[in-house]
This record gives sequence, structure tokens and C-alpha cells, in this order.
Amino acid sequence: MIKELRPALVIFAMLSIVTGLAYPGAVTLVAKVFFADQAGGSIIERDGQAIGSRLLGQAFTSPQYFWSRPSTTGPQPNNGAASTGSNQATTNPILEAAVRERIAALRAADPGNQRPVPVDLVTASASGLDPHISPAAAEYQVSRVARTRGVDEAAVRKLVDAATEGRTFGLLGEPRVNVLELNLALDAQSAQVK
Repeated sequence: MIKELRPALVIFAMLSIVTGLAYPGAVTLVAKVFFADQAGGSIIERDGQAIGSRLLGQAFTSPQYFWSRPSTTGPQPNNGAASTGSNQATTNPILEAAVRERIAALRAADPGNQRPVPVDLVTASASGLDPHISPAAAEYQVSRVARTRGVDEAAVRKLVDAATEGRTFGLLGEPRVNVLELNLALDAQSAQVK
């Protein structure tokens, strides 16, 4: 019996070393050498303090900031340990009520804005962690942000244009705006004005 078990145990040990140690170690090394920023979490720092990641959304609720997509993670929004969508169909009454509530919050924050609300401002992404909004969602918020900050809409729109990322490799995905980076650019602009 030991004669039959020995080859199985040797193969098990070898595969454990290769797949459990060597391969993950090699992938980690390649990632740290060639993709250091992404492997490190794409952390954004201000004054030596980590304030977020380019890859994870953050909830902004103040009218002077651009708002992100809603997040359905629990127990708090944008919880990286609980990445998930709501998996609710468009006909689900709970989703319909949540969308109506989100539209009402956007309208209350900017009562003069009667344009249609972009869908990505009222629906969560599949992961619940999306750091981006569409250029249309950013444009929808320009007047509110400019008014509450007391700056010209053209200046805010210029920041939105600068923060708009194109399609990956020119053809994958859609143009998008990273909300955290845009809000940091707004704060930097406000600091320069003062």
C-alpha cells in the first residue's frame, strides 16, 4: 500500500509547491516589477496620507463634490470586502423605489436642473465598487458643483474634460471619469483660488 501511496504523495507535494508557492510568487514578482501601482492597490495619497484608490469608488454626498455611482455593498457603501451587485431585475419594486429615491436626492441637491438623470447616477455597477461615472453623469452635476463652490461652470467643465479617460486601447469600454480624482482636482483648484 505504501508503494502505491508514495507516488501520489510526491505528486501532491510537487504540485502544492508549484501551484501554491512558485506560481503565485512568480505572478506577484512580475506584478510588482511591471505593474507596481496596480499591484499596490493604485493608492492615491495626499500629504503622505492614503485617501483612496483609483480602483475603488467612494461615496460623496456633499453638493460641492461630484457624486459617484450608488453602491450596494454592505454593511456600508463601497465596501471592498463585500463586492457585489444587487442582482435586482429592472422590474423589481425594490430597485424601482431605490432609483426613485436616488433621483429625488439628485433633484433636491440641484432643484434647477430638470435634465434627465443619467442612469449611472441612480443604478449600482455589478461590483458595487465602480470608481467611474460617465461623462454625461459628470456633466449633469457641473452646474451644482460650480454653484456650491462659487466658481464658473466653464472652469469645472474644464476639470471634467481633463479627468475624462478615453476607451482602453482606443476601443475597449466607454469614456469615463474617475470621481475621486476629479474631486481632488476640484479641491486643488479651490486651494489655488484662496
